[in-house]
Amino acid sequence: MNEFIQHVINGLSLGCIYALVAIGYTLVFGVLSLINFAHGEMVMMGAYFGMYFAKHFKLAEEPGISGLLLTLVATMIVTGCIGWCVEKFAYRPLKNAPRINLLITAVGVSLLFQFSGQLIFGSAPQFFPQLVEFNLDTWKIGELQFNPLQITVLGIALVLTVVLQTLVFKTRTGRGMRAVSFNRDLASLLGIPATRVISLTFVVGAALAGAAGVLVGLVYPKIDPLMGSLLGLKSFVAAVVGGIGNLSGAVLGALLLGLSEEFVVGYLAPTYRDAIAFAFLIIILLWRPSGLLGVNRIEKV
Repeated sequence: MNEFIQHVINGLSLGCIYALVAIGYTLVFGVLSLINFAHGEMVMMGAYFGMYFAKHFKLAEEPGISGLLLTLVATMIVTGCIGWCVEKFAYRPLKNAPRINLLITAVGVSLLFQFSGQLIFGSAPQFFPQLVEFNLDTWKIGELQFNPLQITVLGIALVLTVVLQTLVFKTRTGRGMRAVSFNRDLASLLGIPATRVISLTFVVGAALAGAAGVLVGLVYPKIDPLMGSLLGLKSFVAAVVGGIGNLSGAVLGALLLGLSEEFVVGYLAPTYRDAIAFAFLIIILLWRPSGLLGVNRIEKV
């Protein structure tokens, strides 16, 4: 039983990281009907910026929650700015172009970030600094020992997810996002600045992906310029499984994917870990093409 609970905690922690990235995919898709394949690279840039920021200010010399939070905030600001630049210079000029043009551009931006990362950071893996330290003896309940890093990551990811849900469903900005998602032209006629809302959507999604990069660096300290590729692909699968365009569905799909991977590693074989994501995708597309919480949309062509 203790082992099962430990796997559940680890799976939820991993699922929350997927959720932060999957939310970015579903936000952009909801507003633009675009799969932003460059989104996974925001995770990579977040991890690298967090690493250099922590090393520059020597935050690993005195580990603590304050240093971690400072790194998270700085990383989210930087990756948010990068997301704004990507939207402004790569996607906005193509807003009236066919969707295939946007899709090809997204793939091109993804490759640009991957190879630029290898050119700037080097292709050899680097190690993320340990920003927090815990006394393991204080994280035991009977025979059950919790991994403090997993609990910390789980808590931070849950807080960021709740903040985003509040932003989207409880604020005027969120109402603007939902209006543009429903009908961009009609929202513009009603006085909603659609271009500004789209830019903000990219900023929020990229900021969450940057935070996910820092959390990945904490749990899996070895980072490299191609780390965002597989992570982004899995998070996209999570968004599709939950119902892309639905925030709650993205979170649900990410948690299910994280738990599935953890149980496969714990009870079957680690070599099947990556395959489970795509098996999930195939099953969901065959059984419920719109996703677990998605709705069928009728499009006029």
